[in-house]
Amino acid sequence: MKGWLDRVPRTSVFPPDFEATLRGQGAAYVVEMSTAPGCLPCGDLWTKLGVMKARYGWTARTISTQEAMIRSGRLSLPWVGHPVAWVRPLADPNRIIPVAIGTDHSVNISRNLYLAAKMQTGVRVSVGVRAMSKFTGIVGVPASSPSTHRRKG
Repeated sequence: MKGWLDRVPRTSVFPPDFEATLRGQGAAYVVEMSTAPGCLPCGDLWTKLGVMKARYGWTARTISTQEAMIRSGRLSLPWVGHPVAWVRPLADPNRIIPVAIGTDHSVNISRNLYLAAKMQTGVRVSVGVRAMSKFTGIVGVPASSPSTHRRKG
């Protein structure tokens, strides 16, 4: 797993309100993740979410496999296995945003929590999704269209 994570780029540039948003919004949201016994990425993600809880005040808890599959289906995401982490407001179980599939670097998970909080509080969803898809496999990049340029020669 470490070899795989070594190939994943780390977010290095953050907006000026990054820390304030994560600290200020943490109490309003919960991160819920699916897990399975013996799942190495689950343990890694759970550890990182524990650090996020201590640093920013975001609560983390587990959900069942069935609930994770239902959520994936509602958003037309393929079920890829464990773990999948979702953010939602504490007061609204239906406003869910996926923030991690598998595990990731802590800075990338923090970035996704920030983007989820922004999407939940008024940033156009298309902006947040575009930002998240730039770095993660949660939202696929559009297929490139065939080139219309012809080779000269």
